Amino acid sequence: MRELPEFTESGVDVDPEQVLEAPDEATLPKLARRNLAVLRDYARSPAPRGARRMVLRFLRSPIELRGTDRVEDLVVGVNELRTTDDGRLIALVRFESAEAARANSERPEQGAWWNDMAELFTDAPQFHDSENVEVDTPGDPATAGFVQVMQGHTKDPARTKELMDADDTDWASYRPDILGTVSVAHDDDAWTMAMYFTSEEAAREGEAKEPPPELQPMMEEMNALAIGEPDFFDLRDPWFQAPG
Repeated sequence: MRELPEFTESGVDVDPEQVLEAPDEATLPKLARRNLAVLRDYARSPAPRGARRMVLRFLRSPIELRGTDRVEDLVVGVNELRTTDDGRLIALVRFESAEAARANSERPEQGAWWNDMAELFTDAPQFHDSENVEVDTPGDPATAGFVQVMQGHTKDPARTKELMDADDTDWASYRPDILGTVSVAHDDDAWTMAMYFTSEEAAREGEAKEPPPELQPMMEEMNALAIGEPDFFDLRDPWFQAPG
């Protein structure tokens, strides 16, 4: 990473807020400590104005290039990085399109970043790609104090989607603790849902509520369509960042 200016013939710009305050370095693997030290050096010595620069921002992915006959603007999306109590990492990355995702993965910088990142995992990471995504935001998910990710399988994905689309429950009144959801269907019969809550305490109180009578038939059919029990991942320290 220290050779980036030489390889790219440019300066390197790193946001100080993202690297100067970091977890206890003693808890980081050797490679992560070395890279963090380099990034802090870049943050303390930004490239001069007007010079050619490589800008490094974390938990960001380019999702759109704008311009007529040349690139005039770059739209950047925000990724979400999560860890569970047992150290499991869950990252939710949304793109404008599958093409934008592929363009991002084919960037040399992305490949170099992933090579470093992959050394930190104790097991081979699992990836799930999908263009079947539903987002519901009755509140502001970026203010969530607790996030729960669920994964499962269904006997009939089409029927499951019909039931969810037909749901007209007043969730804002029934479960004001839910700030938003992201539902993803993938790998034939599999699904993943991330739910954003105001707090874990509020989420536990909400899930103990008796569902409205009109919601119960749908929940019963959804349970009948399920293959086995879903997996739950509680994320008690969610990280959020918004585009600048």
